[in-house]
Amino acid sequence: MLLGILLLGGFSFVLALLATALMIRIAPRLGLVDKPGGRKVHDNPRPLGGGVAIFIAFALPMLIGLAVINFADVSLITRFISHPDAVAFITGAQYQTKLSFGLLAVMLIMHAMGLRDDRKALGPYVKLVIQLAATAALVIAFDLRALTALGYWPSLVLTVLWIVGITNAFNFLDNMDGLSAGVAAVCATAFLITAISIEQWFVAATLALLLGALLGFLLFNFPPAKIFMGDSGSLVIGFVLGVLTVRTTYLAPGEDFGRGWYAVFAPVIVLALPLYDLIVVSIIRISRGKSPFVGDTNHFSHRLVARGMSRRTAVLCLYLVTAATSVAAIILPHVRSTFAAMLIFVQTILVLG
Repeated sequence: MLLGILLLGGFSFVLALLATALMIRIAPRLGLVDKPGGRKVHDNPRPLGGGVAIFIAFALPMLIGLAVINFADVSLITRFISHPDAVAFITGAQYQTKLSFGLLAVMLIMHAMGLRDDRKALGPYVKLVIQLAATAALVIAFDLRALTALGYWPSLVLTVLWIVGITNAFNFLDNMDGLSAGVAAVCATAFLITAISIEQWFVAATLALLLGALLGFLLFNFPPAKIFMGDSGSLVIGFVLGVLTVRTTYLAPGEDFGRGWYAVFAPVIVLALPLYDLIVVSIIRISRGKSPFVGDTNHFSHRLVARGMSRRTAVLCLYLVTAATSVAAIILPHVRSTFAAMLIFVQTILVLG
């Protein structure tokens, strides 16, 4: 099973490499160019088609995989998946087909909206309304609610706000070469390890596709970047991560929730950096009488550069911060005492502080 997951990620990685290289050449002809000026830190115009490459590298393998799982002979598929639960995995993936198409449909909405914004700016509140409506439709249609013990409406509202919050967190984080894609890749790796360890194979396969797409793009986006992802990429990766955190249980099969309830905070810890940046920057902007959606240079990365770091060093530093919180989150579902869990929470706060 693990080999199949790795092959999916590898396929997505190769597609991302090819698609990104292609977009570097054709993005200017499509009007997808980010010009320098204002708060932007780059000196020369850069192509903005990275989001298209990420979307293709994620969506195309998923569509092919769904076609194979639903239409190919099961005995033929099991020859390539050497796992005792291979048939159960295939059956489960078939059951998730409608959800997969729902995920792809809302991804397409996010991608198209971001692409439109990359070419000609949309109002931030227009984008927010579209995000809320599309996410709510997906959550309601497939009952993706988290924290269901709170009741239907509270869990629905919190789930939608969580997914939209993560979507915008990675959009906010896309403020320096390689930052949003790299942090997302670290987060996806942490969630992938968790999903594999608790045998949530459908989630793991989806994360492998996302990770492969991010790494393939990152080879061209790491500073100094040859291409940017734009909103068409940052909104998509944030949305996918937001949805997949809701789909993951963070408990091993048969494990008692009462003993490991704190494991539900694992996604908050993995995503601590983008959430921290989103919240702090929004507070700073609002306190100064500005819209939280108006860009500035108050992001975590900008403050590190202002303290003397180079942009590349600042980006690498934030990768390490994300890796530190991610390791803590991977450990969290396996600790067996509330005290140990509290130490992990404190460590996360100290890392960000």
